[in-house]
Amino acid sequence: MKYYLIAGEASGDLHGSNLLRALKKPGDVIRAWGGDEMEAAGATIVKHYRELAFMGFAEVLMNLRTILRNLTFCKKDILAHKPDVLILIDYPGFNLRIARWAKTQGIKVIYYISPQVWAWKESRVKNMRKCIDLMLVILPFEKKYFHDKWNWDVEYVGHPLVEVVNRHLASTPAPALSHKKIIAVLPGSRKQEILKKLPVMLEVSKSFPDYQFIVARAPGLESSFYESILKEYPDVMAVTGKTYDLLRQSEAALVTSGTATLETALFGVPEVVCYKGNYISYQIGKRVIKVKYISLVNLIMDRPVVTELIQNEMNVVNVKRELDLILNNKLRREKMLEDFGVLREMLQQGEEASSKAAELIEKSLA
Repeated sequence: MKYYLIAGEASGDLHGSNLLRALKKPGDVIRAWGGDEMEAAGATIVKHYRELAFMGFAEVLMNLRTILRNLTFCKKDILAHKPDVLILIDYPGFNLRIARWAKTQGIKVIYYISPQVWAWKESRVKNMRKCIDLMLVILPFEKKYFHDKWNWDVEYVGHPLVEVVNRHLASTPAPALSHKKIIAVLPGSRKQEILKKLPVMLEVSKSFPDYQFIVARAPGLESSFYESILKEYPDVMAVTGKTYDLLRQSEAALVTSGTATLETALFGVPEVVCYKGNYISYQIGKRVIKVKYISLVNLIMDRPVVTELIQNEMNVVNVKRELDLILNNKLRREKMLEDFGVLREMLQQGEEASSKAAELIEKSLA
């Protein structure tokens, strides 16, 4: 079997790698856009995701020429590979364009991790139904959403992060990162978002001298980038490639919005969700995005389980206040941990998400 996979971000690379391990058989040929995780799982990587990650409306416009070149190159590469199936993992701005084109070429298209059409640009669903042969969703409310609103039967496989976190929790604990109690700082994986948020998070560390603040560096970014920001905070540590070890040892976390909010919750770490982006992108986004929350935790639970500090609200005073609450207010802390347990139950489907997804993909190709 010849597979072609496209993942454009670190989370897609991780989930794609686990899918490949569940899917790959001897003799299969796999070509992919992704990263180190998918390469380790047996894929030949065409382009690394760090060449593809453009965040926000303004940033996409500024890099439009590069994105268009990537689309052209991708189409040529798919045609040269002649895959039996194209598997697209999240990354909708790019992948939905490829899906529409692939359908015109007679290529079978499977989408793993649905675009968040329930949040914005619902009109995309009409074209998605035409060009996607099998949609695999990972959030519990999505199956009902697609069926009730669009009369489209998609498959819910559970969330792949549950299996990833469970695997780590079952492993031998890593050596202690600090003799102090730890606050994890997860500022994101893109330079532009880190430059906006990390300085605020670091300034908060001055108010909690009894705790060790540790920054989780993104594996795709050079250490020198972080050093220029961290140099004014000699008491703050940083680690690379140890985010899960860090979360496993943390008392609380400051987390940028995105997948990391869910990972932190699955590790049972009370968190404050922080978001501060490009002003123009934020102004456009808040006018077109229809969801009540920016964190996956709150979206899935459909209520404010974790505090979200967005744009101007993400300042030193507010972050300090919310961090103090989850560290020192027993009722607030226990309630959040109880809600995290409910969240895990909602996402746990018995069978691992990757195995279930692989089973459905194989069935569709039979």
